Amino acid sequence: MSHGRFESDGCVPYTAANHDSNIKRQKQSFGDSALLYLHDLVYLLSAILLVFLLLFRVVVVSGPSMNSTLLDGDYLLLLSNTFYKDPQPGDIIVFSKESFENGEPIVKRVIAVEGQTVDIDFIVGIVYVDGVALQEDYTLTPTNLAEGTEFPLTVEPGCVFVMGDNRNLSLDSRSPDVGLVDCRQILGKAIFLFLPGTDKGTVPRDFSRLGVLS
Repeated sequence: MSHGRFESDGCVPYTAANHDSNIKRQKQSFGDSALLYLHDLVYLLSAILLVFLLLFRVVVVSGPSMNSTLLDGDYLLLLSNTFYKDPQPGDIIVFSKESFENGEPIVKRVIAVEGQTVDIDFIVGIVYVDGVALQEDYTLTPTNLAEGTEFPLTVEPGCVFVMGDNRNLSLDSRSPDVGLVDCRQILGKAIFLFLPGTDKGTVPRDFSRLGVLS
């Protein structure tokens, strides 16, 4: 019997040591992949958070001035003033004036924009813009409360005239304490109600109110 040399053709014989080495390499490869995915996930979440902070804000309604469109305790999503640059009549906005309520955010509805003239018949409770009576189905009460501003009033450039939907329980542009709102004081437009409030515990949360605001 002759003893020739066994040619392995580059194959490595299976041994327990090789098996352990393969498992270690697989674990290391899996760990590297998981770390890479985690790294990408962190960057993705950071980008989403940055976009969210630039685009949106969250505010909580305080007080009854926007009843029954909005209730005390409602959580609103705002389109930030970074991108909201052109207020329109009917928009629900949040603004802040250092001269009023120490700069606390205030939620009101835009009634007129620059160049438009507002007049109010407080006896019958009708608001006119440029001589046209507004159809205000969103109001809780007619506009019977005069707060000191003289009408008719033409909105100054770069400003808006605002009022709350609960007209007789709202301190707004009818009062010299609030007056016209400079557009630079607007924090954003309320676009979505994502958690209904309880109006200081007087009503249960009504989740049917969730949705886009108009």
